[in-house]
Amino acid sequence: MKLSHFGFNLPQDLLAEYPSENRDESRLMVLNRKEQTIEHKLFKDVIDYFDEDDVLILNNTKVFPARLYGNKEKTGARIEVFLLRELNEEQRLWDVLVDPARKIRIGNKLYFGDDDTLVAEVIDNTTSRGRTLRFLYDGSYSEFRRKLQELGETPLPKYIKRDVEPEDEDRYQTIYAKNEGAVAAPTAGLHFSKHLLKRLEIKGINFAEVTLHVGLGTFNPVEVEDLSKHKMDSEEITIDRFAVETVNQGIQNKKRVCAVGTTAMRAIESSVSSNGLLNEMEGWTNKFIFPPYDFSIANCMITNFHTPKSTLLMMVSAFAGHDFIMRAYDEAVKEGYRFYSYGDAMLII
Repeated sequence: MKLSHFGFNLPQDLLAEYPSENRDESRLMVLNRKEQTIEHKLFKDVIDYFDEDDVLILNNTKVFPARLYGNKEKTGARIEVFLLRELNEEQRLWDVLVDPARKIRIGNKLYFGDDDTLVAEVIDNTTSRGRTLRFLYDGSYSEFRRKLQELGETPLPKYIKRDVEPEDEDRYQTIYAKNEGAVAAPTAGLHFSKHLLKRLEIKGINFAEVTLHVGLGTFNPVEVEDLSKHKMDSEEITIDRFAVETVNQGIQNKKRVCAVGTTAMRAIESSVSSNGLLNEMEGWTNKFIFPPYDFSIANCMITNFHTPKSTLLMMVSAFAGHDFIMRAYDEAVKEGYRFYSYGDAMLII
């Protein structure tokens, strides 16, 4: 399939600026692949589609406040610094994006906070907007990390034009987030409330937690018509023994095994054994899933509504079938479903 197969008209007013008032009361579109039917529900109705010993695979990555604002030495120009990943703990080196990037050169210093106690020096150019920074801070590593937390803000996606608000710190984070390292939320998981998770647990559903630290590469546009030539950025994965045992037991017992989100799906599909079971893993993946693709682990998926020509739309098309997904998206637009990170959800069974 080609890039042009994934275009559709998405009105701007369907891009969700805010989350639903209650996590589990987003709208839910249910796609049945076998029957080719579409149902309209609320997210909390998802419990009706799962039975005892079915498995939900959750990405427990935690978003850190990756967006900082500093001032350039001498000119005082305001510079946005987006923390991508820590390169060296001891030297306090970070891979970042800077905006505007044109005047940020090797040797420049940036000052953060009202008291300028945190300073960073540019030591390398990595891409047109990418830089390597060395943070200069008189304090222990834990104090330095606390300073980053204090000065950083929730990294809402750029499509959200409003300022970050206090409730975003909570709402742009799943309630089961625990392993810090993501610069974007695994958004399908944002719809789960504590109450809904407890109801699922009481019903006997099993949970397997994996970690995939979501990077900004998830949102990189595809710029080649031939999808086989698109390269995904690498993202860090951890899949432990407990998750492996839980998932494989579900597969072997022919239960519903559901990946919550495209990031959970990428994680599990990056670590498949020769006999179609999940393996433990600690490493990196740049796996790009697009049609046609044979999925090995999950037979069910929860996901948000994605933007035209995105790698995320390509993955769900591979899972549900391209024509069925495009028909569902056409209906979602007509029905006013909300798209993207703070938008509504889809269950594919």
